[in-house]
Amino acid sequence: MDDIHLFLAHAIQLEREAARHYEELTEEMKTAGNTEVADFFRKMAGFSRKHLAEAMARGGFRTLPELRPDQMRWADGISPENAGWEGIDGFIDVIGALELALLAERRGHAFYAGIAAVSNNIKVKRMAAEFAEEEAEHVAELEKLIDRCAAA
Repeated sequence: MDDIHLFLAHAIQLEREAARHYEELTEEMKTAGNTEVADFFRKMAGFSRKHLAEAMARGGFRTLPELRPDQMRWADGISPENAGWEGIDGFIDVIGALELALLAERRGHAFYAGIAAVSNNIKVKRMAAEFAEEEAEHVAELEKLIDRCAAA
C-alpha cells in the first residue's frame, strides 16, 4: 500500500472498529463485575478514539472515509479488528474477552507491520511502523493483564 490516504482510511476504519469493540467489552466486564478489566477496556477504547482522530487529522479527512470493496486491502478480506468478534455474547468470561482483544491487537499489529515492511512510500512506511509500535504496546499490556488475571 503506497497511497497515504488509502492507508489512513484503513487505519481509521480499524481504529473505529477497535473503539466500538472495546466499548462492548467494557460493558460485558461491567456486567461481569470485573471493574479492573472494564477500566482497562475503557482506556483502550479511548486510545482507539485518539488514534482515529490522529489518522483523520493526518489525512485531512473531515468526515469518516468509506472504503469501497475494491479499495480494501485487508489480508484475509476482513478488517483485523473484526476477526473473531462475532463470538461476543453475554456469556464471555474475563479471560475470553482479554484473549479476543489480544487477537485483534495482534492482527492490527501484523497489518501495520506488514505495510511498513513492503510500502514504497516513505511516509506510509514510517506511519505504519509508528502504528505497529503502538499496537505492539497494546499487545504487551494485554499479555500482562491476561497473566495477572489467569494467576488470580
